[in-house]
Amino acid sequence: MNSLLYITFGPGYGGFNGYYLYVILVIPALILSLVAQFKVKRAYSSLSEIYSKSGYSGASAAGAVLRYYGITDVRIEQVSGTLTDHYSPSSKVIRLSEGVYSSTSIAAIGIACHEAGHAAQHANGYVPIKIRNAILPVCKIGSYAGIPLAVLGLVLSFEPLVGIGLLLYSFIMLFQLATLPVELDASRRALQVIEETGLLSSNDEYKGAKKVLTCAAMTYVAALAVSLANLLRFIIMFTGRRRK
Repeated sequence: MNSLLYITFGPGYGGFNGYYLYVILVIPALILSLVAQFKVKRAYSSLSEIYSKSGYSGASAAGAVLRYYGITDVRIEQVSGTLTDHYSPSSKVIRLSEGVYSSTSIAAIGIACHEAGHAAQHANGYVPIKIRNAILPVCKIGSYAGIPLAVLGLVLSFEPLVGIGLLLYSFIMLFQLATLPVELDASRRALQVIEETGLLSSNDEYKGAKKVLTCAAMTYVAALAVSLANLLRFIIMFTGRRRK
C-alpha cells in the first residue's frame, strides 16, 4: 500500500520520465510559488511598520468598505494568527488577524479592505465567485480521489476510469483558475474604496496598499501554475502508460 501511495503522488511515478516531468513542469511552478509567498510576506512585514496618517484601523477600514457598498449584515471579528484574514459568507463575518484588526498600518488597511471586497462580491452576486463555489465540492473530491481512480483504471486496464480520475483531478486547476478573478476583483474593489473615500491620505500610502495586494495576488497566480503543472504531468504520464 505504501508503494502504491508513492507511485500515485510521488515525483518518481513513471520512472525516469516521471522525474523528468516533475523537474521541467512542477519544480519551476513550486519555485514561483515560494517566491510569491516570500514577496507577500516581505511586503506585509515592511508595510506593517508604516502607519497611515488617516488613523483608520484594519477593522474600521473594513467597516468603511461595507458602508460604501451599503452592507449592514456583516460583522467584523478578530482571529488569531498571521495573515489568517478571510471572509466567511456562511456566517457573514469578516475575520481579521491580530496584526490587521486593530493596526493602523498601510498593510492592515489594504488587507482588511480586500476581505471586505469579498463581502461586497457576495452581496452583489458576483458571478465568478458563484462559479468558484460551484466548483469547490467537485474540487474536494478530485483532490482525494482523482489520481487514485486513474491509477486503479491503469491497474484494471479500464481506460474510462483513468479519464474520470484525471477529469476529477482537473477541477483542482479549474478551482484555482476561478479563484484568480475573484481575488483580483476583491483587490480592485478595495483600492477603489480606498481612493474614493480617503482611507489612505497620500498617494504613497495608496501605492503601498496596492503593493501588498499585488503581491498577494501573485500567490494565487503561482497556485494556478502549480495546479496546471501537476495536471499536465499526470496527463502525460497516464496517457503514456496507457499506450505501452
